[in-house]
Amino acid sequence: MKFLILVLCLAQLWGCQAALTGIALAYRELNCDDPETEQAAVVAVDYINTHSSRGYKHTLNQIDKVRVWPRRPMGEVFEIEIDTLETTCHVLDPTPVANCSVRQLTEHAVEGDCDFRVLKQDGQFSVLSAKCDSSPDSAEDVRKVCPDCPLLAPLNDTRVVRAVEAALTTFNAGNNGPYFQLVEVTRAQLVPLPPSTYVEFAVAATDCVAKEVTDPAKCNLLAEKQYGFCKATFNEKAVGDAAKVACTVFQTQPVLPQPQPDTNTPTPGVASAVPPPPPANLPAAAMVAGPLVVAAPPPAAPVNRAHYDLRHTFGVASVESASGEAFQVGKAHTAVQPGVAAATGPLVRPCPGRIRHFKI
Repeated sequence: MKFLILVLCLAQLWGCQAALTGIALAYRELNCDDPETEQAAVVAVDYINTHSSRGYKHTLNQIDKVRVWPRRPMGEVFEIEIDTLETTCHVLDPTPVANCSVRQLTEHAVEGDCDFRVLKQDGQFSVLSAKCDSSPDSAEDVRKVCPDCPLLAPLNDTRVVRAVEAALTTFNAGNNGPYFQLVEVTRAQLVPLPPSTYVEFAVAATDCVAKEVTDPAKCNLLAEKQYGFCKATFNEKAVGDAAKVACTVFQTQPVLPQPQPDTNTPTPGVASAVPPPPPANLPAAAMVAGPLVVAAPPPAAPVNRAHYDLRHTFGVASVESASGEAFQVGKAHTAVQPGVAAATGPLVRPCPGRIRHFKI
């Protein structure tokens, strides 16, 4: 009899332990348009824009999926999938992304697809991991909207290279201030009528005077970085000035103090919560994505490309589990006691959420 009672007690204890373990691994699902979900998504998009050194800023378009996991010893982790759209603001442009125009379908829009893990602790959100890629709309879809609109061209196309060289020369020739070097070519389109090449590119001021430069290779970037962004149209058959260029020069960026090395070395195998942002004082050669810069190392991104893919900045995610323990991506998690989560509030609307701009 005593043995039977002992067995029953052990069974109950095992059941309680299993239930506690299951509850600890349970997640809750939020509405993709819930204010809390949107707040996490906004933090994710801001992370993209502040940790990119090339290409254009992105803005939130749609929240595809969200799960909220408890995290030991405290806080919650939002596992969120979002779609973004490229804006017309370069990442070096200080304009807030809320004030940037979204690249329209007729301009050959670019969409981003991102997976984020965002920690919420003490009411504050911070990014634990990010993994993104981006791609232009298909040529077929662009043609459906605008049959005559030009498509994105490879940035290493010889016509693009000539257009950027001519535009930069024209800009410096009319500039009474410092000589500007090319940072990167960000966009190009071959316009059929009239036959011309449209380009967009980023530039940076040097310690040389534009009117006095004889050897641009001897010019160095200023200690306090000053960047600009140019749009130009180049027509080789035009009479007179073949390049029509307009550049916006941004305010000087102050020199930021460099962080001191941390003596506390992180434990191997455990990713840091927030990756450090790219250095604010990268030399121009280190930021080049297009041609025209002599002695620059090969770009990390493929040369024959028409846009800067977010994959090259956010291609590999650092991962921390919702419980604070490392785990493998793709490992199955079981939602324990879904009725309990559902009973805490009204029925959750299925994701994805609303489209803020347009769908590609």
